[in-house]
Amino acid sequence: MLELILKPWPWYVAGPLIGLIVPALLILGNKSFGISSSFRHVCAACVPSNIPFFKYDWKKERWNLFFVAGIMAGGFIAVNLLTASTTVTINSSLATSLHEKGITDFSGLVPADLFNWNSLFTLRGFIMMVVGGFLVGFGTRYAGGCTSGHAIMGLSTLQLPSLIATCCFMAGGFIMANLILPYILSL
Repeated sequence: MLELILKPWPWYVAGPLIGLIVPALLILGNKSFGISSSFRHVCAACVPSNIPFFKYDWKKERWNLFFVAGIMAGGFIAVNLLTASTTVTINSSLATSLHEKGITDFSGLVPADLFNWNSLFTLRGFIMMVVGGFLVGFGTRYAGGCTSGHAIMGLSTLQLPSLIATCCFMAGGFIMANLILPYILSL
């Protein structure tokens, strides 16, 4: 039985299981699926101030904080206790392209050559981690939600703004991966 959870599940199993969260949340509690709103709830709970954006009854949404805590706990358990000792398999042409840019360590979920404390203080690392993190946070707030909220919840409830946001997320991802990232990696 443990072997079943040591390996990544194929998309045709994991995808529908994630998708079933939407009707379960709607049926059981009339709740919407999304992760980015939990940051607002944490700020409203931990930083009491006179900022109008944080003045609301965040306690009504505490279920979302427990949901996110469960995701974090599950991720911690999966990485520290249930990780198989295999390297991440990537396409050979991608591996060759990354080798040319000095990225050779594929032993984790992200290349250790890019995402570590030492690279944070390089131009490439700063752009990837700090600027990229800021853009993700800004884009999430600007779009009115994150990719999981729009692509999973919004599309399943047939919301046009979620369709537009998801198309923009996808276009941005393609542009980033194919046009901007190669330039950043060459720094």
